[in-house]
Formats: sequence, C-alpha cells, structure tokens
Amino acid sequence: MAGSGGGGGFYTRSGGADSPPLLSLRRRSRHQGPEEVMLEKVLGITTQTSSGLACDPNTGQIAYPTGCVVVILNPQKNKQRHIFNTSRYCQCLNLLTTSINGHRPAVRVWDVEEKMQVSELHGHKHGVACVAFSPNMKYIVSVGYQHDMIVNVWDWKKDTLVASNKVSCKVIAVSFSEDSYFVTVGHRHVKFWFLDASREVKVNLSHTVPLVGRSGLLGELHNNIFCGVACGQGKLLGNTFCVSYSGLLCQFNEKRMLEKWIDLKVSLANCICVSEEFIFCGCANGTVRIFHSHNMHYLTDLPKPHYLGVDVAKELEPRYKVLTRPDSVYPDTIALAFDPCNRWLSCVYKDHSIYIWDVKDTNKVSKVWSDLFHSSFVWNVEVYPEFEDHRARLPPGSFLTCSSDNTIRFWNAESDARPMFQKNIYSNNLLKVVYMDNNNQHLQDSTSVPDRNENAGYLDVKAGVRVMQVSPDGQHLASGDRGGNLRIHELQFMQEVVKVEAHDSEVLCLEYSKPETGMALLASASRDRLIHVLNVDKNYKLEQTLDDHSSAITAVKFAGNGEVQMISCGADKSIYFRSAQKVADGINFIRTHHVAEKTTLYDMDIDITQKYVAVACQDRNVRVYNTVSGKQKWCYKGSQGDDGSLLKVQLDPSGTFLATSCSDKSISVIDFHSGECVAKMFGHSEIVTGMKFTYDCKHLITVSGDSCVFIWHLGPEITNCMKQHLVELNQIQQQKKLPMWAKRLLGEAENSDSMTFNPRVNYQPQGRWAERADKEPIKTLLDTEISYFTPIKNDFLGDTELEPKNLDQLLLEVSDPYILAVHRSYWDSVGSDGDLDVEIETTDLDGNFQRDSSLPQTPEQEKYLKHHFETLADAQAEEKFDGCLKDLKPPEEADDEKNLFLNPRLSISARFLSRCQKNSR
Repeated sequence: MAGSGGGGGFYTRSGGADSPPLLSLRRRSRHQGPEEVMLEKVLGITTQTSSGLACDPNTGQIAYPTGCVVVILNPQKNKQRHIFNTSRYCQCLNLLTTSINGHRPAVRVWDVEEKMQVSELHGHKHGVACVAFSPNMKYIVSVGYQHDMIVNVWDWKKDTLVASNKVSCKVIAVSFSEDSYFVTVGHRHVKFWFLDASREVKVNLSHTVPLVGRSGLLGELHNNIFCGVACGQGKLLGNTFCVSYSGLLCQFNEKRMLEKWIDLKVSLANCICVSEEFIFCGCANGTVRIFHSHNMHYLTDLPKPHYLGVDVAKELEPRYKVLTRPDSVYPDTIALAFDPCNRWLSCVYKDHSIYIWDVKDTNKVSKVWSDLFHSSFVWNVEVYPEFEDHRARLPPGSFLTCSSDNTIRFWNAESDARPMFQKNIYSNNLLKVVYMDNNNQHLQDSTSVPDRNENAGYLDVKAGVRVMQVSPDGQHLASGDRGGNLRIHELQFMQEVVKVEAHDSEVLCLEYSKPETGMALLASASRDRLIHVLNVDKNYKLEQTLDDHSSAITAVKFAGNGEVQMISCGADKSIYFRSAQKVADGINFIRTHHVAEKTTLYDMDIDITQKYVAVACQDRNVRVYNTVSGKQKWCYKGSQGDDGSLLKVQLDPSGTFLATSCSDKSISVIDFHSGECVAKMFGHSEIVTGMKFTYDCKHLITVSGDSCVFIWHLGPEITNCMKQHLVELNQIQQQKKLPMWAKRLLGEAENSDSMTFNPRVNYQPQGRWAERADKEPIKTLLDTEISYFTPIKNDFLGDTELEPKNLDQLLLEVSDPYILAVHRSYWDSVGSDGDLDVEIETTDLDGNFQRDSSLPQTPEQEKYLKHHFETLADAQAEEKFDGCLKDLKPPEEADDEKNLFLNPRLSISARFLSRCQKNSR
C-alpha cells in the first residue's frame, strides 16, 4: 500500500512504547476465545497534517489516526477496521509504519491484515514528527521533534539504524523520492538527503554512517516556513514540489535549485499532494487548488466543503450541492492524500471533517464520501431513552455528545433505525448539530498546524458545552456551558426555550429526577459549589439553592421510589444525602447524612434498584453506598493500574456491570457486585470524560479529550448477563413498572434460546403483605412528619408541644437537622443489614450543633431567588442603562433591602452569595 505524496507518519500523544494491549482479561488471555469488548466504530479524527493521512491505491481504503487508534476506512462500504496505534501505509505490502510519542518514542511497523507488530525501532528521545518508507520498501526515514534534532534511516527488517544526522531547524514534513534520496522541509528549511551505493555497502557491515544532506537553494524565499513537500513521479522524477504557509508553490529541479514558484493567492497554505498528472494544494477557507504537474498551469479548484455552522439536518438532497452564503466561512484544508487507481482525493479539514472527492474529470468533481466530527474536547455523552414511536423525538439507538467546539451533536450509528430522520448529504452517522448562540469561532481546531502564527492569541477558554442531560420523557435537553449558563432545548424542533445565567463558573453536572419519584426536577451543580433545584413542570422555576459543599461539585444524582432523594459529591471529599419535604410553595431538600471521605470524589452513578450509589474516587477505588442509610456497602479497585485517579463511573442499565475511566486513559468494565474486572481497554489519547451503556446492552460509548467518540461492542457473555439480570429484576418488580427499553429487552429474552436464559417464573409474594402485591405500592408521603415507633429519650426529642398547630406553620417549620441526623443514624444502625459504618458529621469545629445550610437564610432571600430566576432569561433584553455599569452606585441605607441587587446581569449563584454575605453582616 502506498502513502500519499508528502510523506510523514501519524503522530499523537500516547502511552509510549510500553502501552498495554487493547484488551486484557483476568480470566482469559487475548489469544483464547473471543474478546469481551471490541472497538466497533470511531467517530473522530486527530490528523493535523498530511503526515497523518494515507491511501491504499489497490482498494481505495484510507487510514487516519483517532487518538491512539488507526482507522482503516472503506468509504464505499462505510466500514472501519482498527489498529491500536498511529500509522503510515507502505507500498506493495500490507504494512503500516507508526510513530509513537511520549515515554520512549518509537517507530513501529505493522502487518495490516494480521494486526501484528513486525518491527519496533527506538532512536528518538522526545517524539517522532514524521516517517516515510523508501520506494524499494527497504528503509524507513524518521524525523524527530525539534528538540531531538535527529534524522534517522532504518533497515526495519533487521531493526538496525543505517544512517543518522542532526538537523538544526524544526522539520514539518518529509517525502522519499524514487531516486534514492528524500527531502525534509520546515522552518526556513528545505534539505535533500542522499543514500548512495557506497553507504549501502557500509550498512551491510552493520555500521551507522553519517547521513549526508544538502540544502535547497531558496534564494529570496529563504525566510519562508515550508509546510508540505512531495517528490515528483514518472516523467517528473527528480523534481521536488514544496508549499509554504505564506501561499507559495515551489518547484526544485534535480540540482536542488528553485526553478519555479507560483503565488496561490490565498491567505494560507497547509499541504500538498502530487500525482503523475496533478498537483493539489490545500489552502485556507476550504480551498484546494489543482495544477497540471508538467507545467504548473492552474486548472481549477475543488468544490468547497460545508460552510461553518451548516444545518446538516436540512440538507437531504441525494447529490452533493455546493451551498453558499454571502458571509460563508469554510474550514481550512490541512491534509491531502491521492488514490491514483480510483483517482480519488481525500481531504481533511480543520474542523475535523473528511471528504473524498472523485477527480477523474476535474470539470465534474463529485463527492464519494464525507463525515463531520467534533473538533475539540468532548465532555459528555448521553443516550436517548427509548419510547413508543409517537413519543420519541429521535430514532432508536441515538446518542448525543457535547464539546468545547460549542456544539451538541446527535448521532445514530445504526443504519436501519432512522425512518424519522432522512439521511443527510454530509454524514451517515450525524443526525443534527446544535450550535450554541450560533457561535462558529470555535469550530476549527485551534491546535492544528502549530506555529504557523506564533503571535496568534488563544481562543476563549470558557467556550463550549460542558455537560448535558436528556429529560426522562425525551422532550427536553438541558445543557450547561463553561460560562455557567443553563439552556433548555425542546427536541422536536431543536429550539432553545430557556436560557438562564445560573452559575458564576462552569456547570459541572445536570440531573433530572426519576419519574418514579413523582416529581419533575432538574438539579444544576457547578464549580461555584452551589446546587440549584428547578421545577420542570413550572417552566424550570427555582425551588431551592443548596450550598452544603465547600468546593466544586463533581456529581449530583436523584434517587428513590416514591420518596425524592438527592445525593451529591464534590472535591471537598464529602457526600451529602438529602430527602425532599413538601412546603407550602414547593419542596425543600433536608440533609439526612454527610459522609466525609479521605479522598477526592470525582463521579457517581445510581443502580436501577435505586438502592446503591457507586462513587469514583481519587485513590482508584469504587465505593458503593446505601442510598437510604448512607452506609458504605462495598469498596473495590476501579482500575488495575497503580497510577492515576478514577474520573468517571457508569452503571449499565441492568445494574450488573459498571465502567470506570482512569486518568491513565484506560477504561475498565467491572462486575458491580463482586468488583471483578471483566475487561480493560485502551485507545483514547486523552482522558475519558464520559461513558454510557446503550439500552440494548450491546454497546459502551466513550468520549475523550482527544475529540473522538468510541463505540465499543460488548461481548455476548456480558450482554447476556445484563439481560438475565433484567429477567431476575422483573420477577421481583412488576413488568408494567419497568421502562420501555427494559420491556423490550425482556421480550427479547423471552424469545431467546432457553439455554441462555432460565424460564421466567411469576413472582408470588408470601406472608402478611401478599394481598398488597397487585395494588399500589406503599409510598412514603413527603409532607408527613417523622414518626418514631420505639421509645426515645426526651433528650433526643427535646421540648415537644402536644397542642395542635396550624397546618401552614407545620409545613413551613424546619426541624433541627441534628435531631434528624441522630434519629436516622439510630434506625440505620439498627437495620443496616451488614453495612459498613461511615462518619456522619453532626457538630462543627467549635462543638456547636451544625445548622442545615441547604435552605436560604431568610424568607426574603427565598422569595427573591424564586422571583428573579423566572425572569432572569428576559432581564437582559429589558434592561435599559443610560450609562456604564461602572457608574452604578450602591443603594442608600433606607432602600438597601429593596434594591439589594442592582445589576440584573448577575447569575443566580452571585445573587445567592450576595444575599448570604449581606445577612452575615
């Protein structure tokens, strides 16, 4: 297989030469039987130059890096194969050469068909920038990073270094000629390196000889930065073509002299690709210029790709059409690869999109295949719930991702499950893209093509969608960005219905309450350590603000069947368990337990039974707590490594397995009840920021800071265990109470082979409560007072008034949280069922009873927050200032209480904290 002109090799930040294999099982080796978890599809690309893009002229397949994985794509069938490394095709053989950066950088050679490593070469200290095969397949040239300053030539079959030399400039690209020389280009650098017959004789004696190089004669162009190089082919053998960032196309003859140069008339050029007939130059704003290779005459431009901010869901025409707007901006072209057999040109653009163009006739260029991916850090993934057809807003198997590129993307990888969404002209996997505030400035990767403008400023680091959550009824999508804003989109027409400046810092977690609780709530937590509880049924009215945590809140979850519970954890090493109580004008959450751990808590998830919450901890352990008592139930290792911290934890829909992600970029699948590691996977080149199991129990979706989305296929043993557990749950819980996805899976289980599943047995309750089995379940009323069924000392109860009170006063009355904590702790200790003891905080450092801080300090504060949260979305449009905000003056003392908040642009968190500060004076 042959790489495109321009040479080089894929490069990413990865674990190094000693990276673990894709999968390691505790009970089964890689070579025995089927793997438990396999990578099925990757949605993403991390190519930054033409060094990371190659084409197979025999089959038309293209290869490109996605994190630490090489995707080998068949565009005609839309099928992927994967090699867990970074690679470069070589000619005639089914081989790839790879470059690994990080600890112990290496050059590796792989057999594509067997997915086996053939050779591994170490000779660089900091990293490998680009690699290329010689035309006779005997040698590999590798160029190190700028700090390495080394160019090596290897005999890869013998694992020996043939020749080596140092280079004083940063090298960006390399290309091997059919005439036993290669060319490197970079910062004010064009150099020709030669391997003659005399040196090959010395190679046979196993001696490493100095590599002789001669600089190209640049003349007046010596101050340019050259970003692409390609050696001529066929009749053009001996000629070399280069392109510079400033937009110059240059031709060198066999004497290394600059023979011709052409101004491409573009603001920026990035890459070049040469065939026997054409020269392709990739430039800014989606431009690809085509020249005749024999005389460098301009022929035409390729059609431009999509413009930035395009609505992919509206473009449903079967044939690709160039869509333009007067103010259209297009992504820059950063990589090119040409297939001489099919005459296809593969283009990678700066917004992480790929297009394959058919250029048989340059006057009638057509699109063969394309796809669009995230261009920056992907923060979160959510799987759309399954409903009856009339309720669903997305087809079955759909999922959503959000990113720092300021978009939320809707995906569906199942080709036969999209009747309600017609296939668009841009992607087979992408359904819809939602652009936050119609802001397109973050769509292009700011890390691509480094150093082309060293004085360029950085983009706003607060941009991007940080977290999102789909409502249980599938009608709304809540999202929080890095600026603290909360948005609600309705999913039928994808329109934004609510936008509120809720927090002073980035929103870290969102959570809708479960339908089983009987209430529709949304909790929003942030780095500003506050939790806002919103009532969905009242147009997301603010119900309460909780300020228990003293540091960033990393996770918040609702739990309970009938009784509403809220559990949150944070960087302050605390877990707070709360129960809801009804009051006259809404609900309030009262803290019931406080667990103080000795390690930072990064994430948590609740199982399907609502009994247990699993917490990912900094010490790489998973701690499981009882949601009612707050007692620790289990503790086991969440990562098999000895370094890093657990960042994410996610339970599967049946509560059988949990997936964890570690800061060492690994993913583990663990038995939830025993703690046994079932599978361990690698592949992402950055930390894994989100994970979700699909409702069919067949896939695990992971997202990462490398901008890629991985879809892992779970083995049949894992899937069958999940379905079997759902059958067992159905024997305990009535099937009518199960969600739609569980009913469907149970139907599949009933129709499956009897050897896989045990026959279902109808659950028959026994004992004195048997008559209640077919009736409504017993629920705990939220607005009833706590009753005690055994004698309790008067010291606990205090002075109790036996006279009747007004009902409104009872609803508004707040009991002492210390008494509540003591009594709940007493009952939990009596009926703990073997649970481990945990520390429950009841006093402060001064020995005083600690008052519950989850409620606003005064009724005026609660009233103000509720009023202004509802009107905050409209406040900015209605505000009218005659001067600058700096001219605003504090209110007079007489009107201080009335005009406490003058600036309507303050977030809800800022107003809450200002009120608290005012009351503490």
